[in-house]
Amino acid sequence: MHDLLSRSIESFVKENLSIFPAVAILGPRQCGKSTLVKMLYQNSDAYLYLDLQNLEDLNKLKEPLLFFRANQDVTICLDEIQLAPQLFSVLRSEIDRYRHPGRFILLGSASQDLIQKTSESLAGRIGLIELTPFTITEAEQSTPFDLHKFWLRGGYPDSYLASSDRGSMLWRENFLRTYVERDIPQLGFQIPALQLRRLLTMCAHSQGQLLNSSRLGESLGVTYQTVRRYIDLMEQTFVIRSLPPFEKNVKKRLVKSPKIYVRDSGLLHRLLQIDDFNSLMGHPVFGASWEGFVIENIMSSLRDCKFTFYRSATGDELDLLIENGTTTIAVDCKASMAPQVTKGFWNALEITKPDKTYIIAPVPAPYSYKKDIEVCGLSDFLITNAISL
Repeated sequence: MHDLLSRSIESFVKENLSIFPAVAILGPRQCGKSTLVKMLYQNSDAYLYLDLQNLEDLNKLKEPLLFFRANQDVTICLDEIQLAPQLFSVLRSEIDRYRHPGRFILLGSASQDLIQKTSESLAGRIGLIELTPFTITEAEQSTPFDLHKFWLRGGYPDSYLASSDRGSMLWRENFLRTYVERDIPQLGFQIPALQLRRLLTMCAHSQGQLLNSSRLGESLGVTYQTVRRYIDLMEQTFVIRSLPPFEKNVKKRLVKSPKIYVRDSGLLHRLLQIDDFNSLMGHPVFGASWEGFVIENIMSSLRDCKFTFYRSATGDELDLLIENGTTTIAVDCKASMAPQVTKGFWNALEITKPDKTYIIAPVPAPYSYKKDIEVCGLSDFLITNAISL
């Protein structure tokens, strides 16, 4: 069913495959990496797929050089590459022996920093691409598109396309359990599953708030350094996002801590046991959930920008600042069809002086709020700014 929705990154993947001998597509487990690659090669015989979680496939690589040379004229896709880091040095010597674009596709559920070998061994030989779960522009291909359903269920293909809310909820629960019980230990981290799940849940309760490692550590009975390490790991495995503060040389005292978000709104809602839209509307996380949903979609769609948030010590705030070259765009997120802003919003605009400001809300059509300030929906924002940035 996923192949009904095409991925906007497809042409970028093809471009990389035409340039680099190896292309790594990194992103969370189950976000559609192998589906995307299978779609790219669906009518091709020159393609071999190996899943490194599958013992039979792993056995084929007992003599990796032999295997790669026997199949040097086909594209070899290695899925879950983080489970076999020893292959990177072999890949390097094989690429240097026969350098041909698109020989290897590496799929991984951990970032390049976590799979350090990628950047070290394959520098100059590899194109690195991050694939996220569905963004709103991809999800809108499903008909009829329902914003509330997409926001509630999140962008993981199996969650979003499930035949019922309950089916989606069960999928997300299973994803979270597998993540803490199997995925993290497979990467070599011995963290008690229960402790990691508790920390994830605490992050969900702190959605869009400043990271307070000491407070989280006290609640968990661990040091703040341990909390920072766990959160870093959850970032490197694409489950948590930390947004850094704006640090330009302004006279105001600014906060120094990042804000943290559970990246996928569906996982956020499952961690908080919010399983239908009415429950979400009545929950204290409602506004922060919309903020995280908007920010994640923007950051996943507009890739080559710098993203920060602005908050002064007195509480003046902008949810997101997007910088691209000399252009700065400010975004404020409001989960209301009749959004209102506070004095702190105007103060923040005065200090940051963006070129254009958007208030992103679940509104049916965009309208002008004041000069250079527009209220619009998330899709309208992305369509406008994908072109201008």
